[in-house]
Amino acid sequence: MSAKKAKLPNIVLIGVDSLRADRMSCYGHDRLTTPHIDRFAREGTLFERYYSPHIPTTSGYANMLTGMDVFSTQVVALRHKGPMREEIATLPEILRNFGYTSTCVGFQGNPASRGFDTYIQYEGWGMQEDGRAHKAEKLNEVTLPELDRLVAQGDPFLLFLRHMDPHSPYLPPGPFDRIFYHGDECDPRNKSMEPVMAFKPFRDYFASWMPEGITDKDYIIAQYDGAIAYMDAAIQRIFTALATHGILDETIVVLTADHGETLYDHDCYFDHHGLYDVTLHVPLIIRYPGKVPAGGRVAGYGQEYDLVPTLLELAGLEVDIEFDGKSLVPMMTGEEVTHRSEFYITECTWMRKHGWRTPEWKLIVALEPDFHFKPPVELYNLVQDPDENENLAESEAGVVDLLRGRMERWIARREEETGLPNPIYHQEDWHGHEGVGAFKTSQQAYDTLYIGSPKQAARIQAGQKDTEEPAVAEAESEATTETADEEPAKGPKSAEA
Repeated sequence: MSAKKAKLPNIVLIGVDSLRADRMSCYGHDRLTTPHIDRFAREGTLFERYYSPHIPTTSGYANMLTGMDVFSTQVVALRHKGPMREEIATLPEILRNFGYTSTCVGFQGNPASRGFDTYIQYEGWGMQEDGRAHKAEKLNEVTLPELDRLVAQGDPFLLFLRHMDPHSPYLPPGPFDRIFYHGDECDPRNKSMEPVMAFKPFRDYFASWMPEGITDKDYIIAQYDGAIAYMDAAIQRIFTALATHGILDETIVVLTADHGETLYDHDCYFDHHGLYDVTLHVPLIIRYPGKVPAGGRVAGYGQEYDLVPTLLELAGLEVDIEFDGKSLVPMMTGEEVTHRSEFYITECTWMRKHGWRTPEWKLIVALEPDFHFKPPVELYNLVQDPDENENLAESEAGVVDLLRGRMERWIARREEETGLPNPIYHQEDWHGHEGVGAFKTSQQAYDTLYIGSPKQAARIQAGQKDTEEPAVAEAESEATTETADEEPAKGPKSAEA
């Protein structure tokens, strides 16, 4: 390993949990959700087609922080058992060889969070006395003093911040709670929340933080957008602190996300499962004057595992690691138009599926029946149907066969290159129920998977025990079985996957 220059840049990596690119105003949202980030984007380069191909959190952050895909990391499930492979170096471990010190805020105990010098937790889940969640302010309370310390110690540093505001429960404080909503969220004439509250696996969790008597889905969506706007204002304090220290232009500042979010999309209400673009398409914005063009917008494709090689090239660092990802710098400078435009996709949290995405088509194949009673194969024309509402799997069987063949050849190639199996095939108890194995029917999945409260959701995501603080946890979900005295679940009776 060698450094090309003596003075190394600091790196601030803002890795937001559950942030959809299309809900940010700099990505075209009609609501002004991110005015401060919009200005930040104008001072740097924004990637329009950047994807997190292996969702959700554990695998997404593993790709983000290693430059490797799921075949190399072997991390594909939210509830990944054991540590990540020791042969895989994380970004803080790589940077340590060049004299960097590192701090991680809000992401501890996860297989993907290995290697930081300092870990700091904050209250990223609980409600305050006003009934709202001040997540970003709580992050700032611990981050700003740590930033002061890092600047004072003089060494180049990596500061990783995991913001939780767009992750449910969406409870932004005022005025952000109603900045995008004016009306009666409990209007009895509005029936849009009925299917949400009828979905038994999540309904108790939703009831624990949504307003009693909620009827209007648009109110909940406005809470998500409001949480982004609130976070945007809080992130500006980080930018201001960097500028006040006089190091903003000497620092590579990155904003991205581990995955997106389903709001009222595809019946995957207010979560982040389903291999649809609302969960795969995430933001990537990089600011570093002199190396990153200001006002740039890159239309080419990039994936989460391209980030680490990009950061190393921007910092002028050479390593003897063969990353699965490629540096995005040539795309920023116009030397290259795009990286791989078709790629393998996986999910393993509430459903176990994989697929293949091209600029025109999306193939999704279930590896076992899911709790939404969706068909075993889904195919969408992304050009004619960008919202992925019309499943063409039956009418376009030839396209299904073509894409399935490409996917299977890619899997075989990566297994041969790594000497490792595809981890999505070996996740018998991915859902957190030991001994259950793969679900046999969608009804079994619907009756088994359940989440009841934000506190439980926090423990689930990181596989925490009840005695541990929920703030330390990830926020996704280790499902728990329903209690024996509940009525049998009445799920849909449509096709089994």
